[in-house]
Amino acid sequence: MTQITQQSVQTILENLHSAVLVINQQLCIEYMNPSAEMMFQISRARAKLRPLHELIIDESEFFSRINSALITQHPFSAYEEDLAVRTGQSLPVDYMASPIEYDKRGHFLLLEFVGRGRHRKLAQEKHLLNQSEASRNLLRGLAHEIKNPLGGIRGAAQLLERKFSNDQDREFTHVIIREADRLKKLVDRMLGPRDIPNKSDLNIHQILEHVRSLVQVEASTIKFSADYDPSLPDIYGDESMIIQAILNITRNAIKEVSNDGEITFRTRPLRNYTIGDNSYPLIAKIDIIDDGPGIPDDLKESLFLPMVTGHAEGTGLGLSIAQTLINQHNGLIEFTSTPGHTVFTLLLPLHTSTE
Repeated sequence: MTQITQQSVQTILENLHSAVLVINQQLCIEYMNPSAEMMFQISRARAKLRPLHELIIDESEFFSRINSALITQHPFSAYEEDLAVRTGQSLPVDYMASPIEYDKRGHFLLLEFVGRGRHRKLAQEKHLLNQSEASRNLLRGLAHEIKNPLGGIRGAAQLLERKFSNDQDREFTHVIIREADRLKKLVDRMLGPRDIPNKSDLNIHQILEHVRSLVQVEASTIKFSADYDPSLPDIYGDESMIIQAILNITRNAIKEVSNDGEITFRTRPLRNYTIGDNSYPLIAKIDIIDDGPGIPDDLKESLFLPMVTGHAEGTGLGLSIAQTLINQHNGLIEFTSTPGHTVFTLLLPLHTSTE
């Protein structure tokens, strides 16, 4: 029978989808697995030996149970709980506590947290991916049906133009040609970029700072903040495509906030993350946060579809194109929105140029 080594146990814990913490008698963190890093949005290096109450705050009943389990050495489980965490959010979880022999320094507890919203989130991500693919297929068929007759109309107008001898009559054919060209360009924009990504290793923070320098010129009264995780590795992608996607989302945010509003760029790594049907060991999570009034409920289900916009002057193509650009990197854009706090999140799998 094969002996289970400490390294084997470590490997199992590192690959669990549930969040695992080990805490000591002082309620300080001894160990955190990658799923816990993702759940609590903190790296294990920063969390090591920090008090648990810095991650889970203002939860007297939770800590009463933890202290009791340490003293009595009895395990317990709690279900359908909402824990306030360091990010200011309420985390819907089931959690279990088990006394373990971690080392000889005293009593330890293994805490396991299972997010209740994860299955719902996976379903939402698959819906966004399916919606994006379905809209692209629809647009391809629509483009074919529109561009063919447009070409015929434009050609007929050019032939007709040759028969007119005065400029006044030719002006009518010029209008037909101009409008046919305008419609063709609109259809091409709806289809989004068709170029094959030209990928290289990129520093996402340099890209974000580049976008920030561009939009600050356009919106000088808005405050732009940065909250970057310097441990995030380089991404492997097409620089112009990623810039365009971030720029489209940021310009949408500018339209939403007031003149003295604030937009924040935030980056975090996510480990063992699933997008659609694919699981990735490491993901770059890029948040674009604004303090505008939020997205109307009637737009949320269709926000990434072409021609959907909440602005009278908008084309409704910016978010659709951004989603297409990120999809070409096997990534996804999703969002959450409440009045005063809207977050668009770009999820990009971290590959190296050798992969």
